[in-house]
Amino acid sequence: MSKKNKKNQNDEPKAAQEEVLNEETVEQTQENVNPEADDPEKKIADLEAALEHEKKEYLFLMADFENFRKRTLKEKADLIKNGAESAMRDLLPVVDDLERALDAINKGGDLDSLKEGVDLIYNKFVKYLESQHVMAIDSTGKDFDTDVHEAVTMFPAPDPSMKGKVIDTTIKGYMINDKVLRHAKVVVGS
Repeated sequence: MSKKNKKNQNDEPKAAQEEVLNEETVEQTQENVNPEADDPEKKIADLEAALEHEKKEYLFLMADFENFRKRTLKEKADLIKNGAESAMRDLLPVVDDLERALDAINKGGDLDSLKEGVDLIYNKFVKYLESQHVMAIDSTGKDFDTDVHEAVTMFPAPDPSMKGKVIDTTIKGYMINDKVLRHAKVVVGS
């Protein structure tokens, strides 16, 4: 057999398959045709019903979103209003201790015990700050850093190694969660 005859024989089954597929497609299309679907009034009624359903769904979603927005705004306002509540509640024992210390001062108590009491109050307060992730900035003897320090004055350095370094801290600085809460006010060596 020649190549041409082989090619024609291979093409014949493909053509026959395509013809069978076309006939099946025509039959399926005729079966799917609904005589009522050709009725324009029925189509319009179906489309209007579908549109009405979609409108209701849309309105429901919009109302749901509006309720969500209002609820989150209210929750946010409550958080802002009452956000410091737990922090203030935890400070109350320190205030109580300070009031007892003031009473002891007014009664003329022992100076050594008074000093010890104030040290205990200070330590309690520092522990509270640490529990709230507030840490003091260690400044004296460190390089001057504008991110955490505020220079209040420049002073001649006692030795050349102290140039550009913090000689003294006049007011301690504090950080909360690696963010500056208050810059340390420092004296810088020049």
